[in-house]
Amino acid sequence: MITPLIKKFERRFLLSDVDRAALESLDTILLQVRSRKSFLLEGDSPEYVHVVHSGFACRYKAFPDGSRMTVGFLIPGDICDLNVSTLGIMDHSIRTLSECEFIQIPREALSGVMAEHPTLDRAFRWVALLDESILREWLISSRRRSAEQQVAHLFCEFLVRLQAIGVVDQSSYHLPLTQADLSDATGLTTVHVNRMLQRLRREELIEFKEKNVRILNIDGLMTFADFRNSYLFLDHQSFIA
Repeated sequence: MITPLIKKFERRFLLSDVDRAALESLDTILLQVRSRKSFLLEGDSPEYVHVVHSGFACRYKAFPDGSRMTVGFLIPGDICDLNVSTLGIMDHSIRTLSECEFIQIPREALSGVMAEHPTLDRAFRWVALLDESILREWLISSRRRSAEQQVAHLFCEFLVRLQAIGVVDQSSYHLPLTQADLSDATGLTTVHVNRMLQRLRREELIEFKEKNVRILNIDGLMTFADFRNSYLFLDHQSFIA
């Protein structure tokens, strides 16, 4: 069950057979969660670390008026709550965007593996730093990129991240998001998001319908979005920590 996480680590690190065996020997539980359900809430102190095994989810902050702001998307191999043991409680919530499966890893067991395997310790810490890097790029988008660029940038980010786990069919991928989800992530209204999607289609850059994305012009979309994938740290050769 730990395969998606191993694949993610191996994009960056040279794991030994001992490292892989340590991960595979963890006493994990597979948790199934239905679509559109908040299952980790701000203020929670989960006893397990949750890794996305299948499906799409998001990190979000909730507001008193019932609105939400999405602060990150989660795909297979991503970790939901690695640093809760350090922070004490969740400082945001996790919500599924499709039917999801999560791998639950006991925190004590994971801490033991990280203490005994330096490469895995560095790999898990890299995951946390990667989340921070993506959040910084989102902040730049909200301040420096136009509305059209913000939406286009998200589609580029999904393309590269999903390519890394092998679920992109050439230039197409499944994306179970609504226009409201894109609105929550960009701060744009759903009407504005709809206009941006129409423009990207008129420019023959993307098609997004029935929860499927087809990139019509990858280079053109990345140029339009001012997208550079260096912040995702997936182009570097693997190395031993």
